[in-house]
Amino acid sequence: MSKERVAIILAAGVSSRMNTKLPKVLHEVCGRAMLAYVLDACRQAGVGSLYVVIGYGAEQVKKQFEGSKDITWVDQPEQKGTAHAVLCCKKHLKDFDGETLVLCGDGPLIRVATLKTLMEKHKTERSAATLATAVLDDPSGYGRIVRDTYGNIQGIVEHRECTKEQLAIKEVNPSYYLFNNKILFDSASKVKPDNAKKEYYLTDALSIMIAAGHKVTAVTAVLPEEAISINSRVQLSETGKIMQRRIQLELMNKGVTIVDPPNTWIDARAQIGQDTVIEPFTCIHGEVKIGRGCRIGPLAYLRSGTILKNGSYIKPGTVISQENMDESVRKGKKNVS
Repeated sequence: MSKERVAIILAAGVSSRMNTKLPKVLHEVCGRAMLAYVLDACRQAGVGSLYVVIGYGAEQVKKQFEGSKDITWVDQPEQKGTAHAVLCCKKHLKDFDGETLVLCGDGPLIRVATLKTLMEKHKTERSAATLATAVLDDPSGYGRIVRDTYGNIQGIVEHRECTKEQLAIKEVNPSYYLFNNKILFDSASKVKPDNAKKEYYLTDALSIMIAAGHKVTAVTAVLPEEAISINSRVQLSETGKIMQRRIQLELMNKGVTIVDPPNTWIDARAQIGQDTVIEPFTCIHGEVKIGRGCRIGPLAYLRSGTILKNGSYIKPGTVISQENMDESVRKGKKNVS
C-alpha cells in the first residue's frame, strides 16, 4: 500500500440507553445517518481509504452504505473496547506506512476544519500520535487529558478511573486521533484490560507510546458542540438542533431567506437556490431540490424527491411529493397547491 492517510471509523457498538434495535450509527440527524457525516468529513479532509469497524447490526450498516467504493468493512464480533476494534483492522493495514486517523462513527457534529487542524499539528510536530481535545464546562463522562507542568501530555484517564483531582480537569478527549500507523498497531497490541470495564482502551496505547519515548501531542481544536457523545434519545435530539442551525446558517449565507429559523426544519440533503424564501412552519424532508427565487409556505411540507423549478410558489398548507408534483410545479408556475 502506498504512503497515504487512511481512517479507521469505530461503528460496532450498541447503545442500550437509546433503547433501540437500530445500529447506533444509523440513527438520523437531520435526515442522514450519523455515520454518513463522519465518512464525509474524512473524505473532505483528504482521506482516501475508510476502514469501518462494525459489529451490532453489521448487515444493516453495510446495506445503508452499499456502493461506497472507498469503504472496507471490518468485523468486530465481540466489542472488547476501542483498542480491540483498531486491532481488528490489522490484517488490512499491517504493511501500511502512513498516517491513520481514528474516529468514532457516532459523532455527526465533526467538522472538516477540526480534522485539518489535527493533521497540520501532527505534521508540524512530527508526532507518533496527535489528538484533538476539547475544553468543556462540564466534562462529566469524558476521559481527562493529563499534562505535566510544561504542558506535555502524560496520558488520558477515563472518567470512571479518575482521581478526585483529575475529575476537576476540563480538557477532555472526544476521540479524534491521528497516528503513525505502525506505531499505532505495535502499541495497541500491548494494551491490557486493566480497568473497571475489562476492556482494551485505545487511550492506553497512547500511554504505551509515551513510555516508549514516542512523541504524543495534543491540540485543543474541538468545539464543545463537536464533543457531544450521543448515548440517549435526548442527546440525539440536542445534536439534531445543533445540526439544523448549521444547515440553515449555510443556506442563509448562500442567499436563502429563512423567515423563522426555529420554526423551520430542513433536511441536510436538501438543495435550495439563491433568493428563495422559506416561510415559517415549513418542513423540507429528504433529497429535495428547490430552484432560485421560489417562495415556500408557510406550513408547507416538501417530501423527498420534490423538484421545484426557478420561481415556483408553494401555497400555505401544501404537501408536495414526487408523486403529486404536477406540470405547474415542474415548470415553475405560480400558486402551486
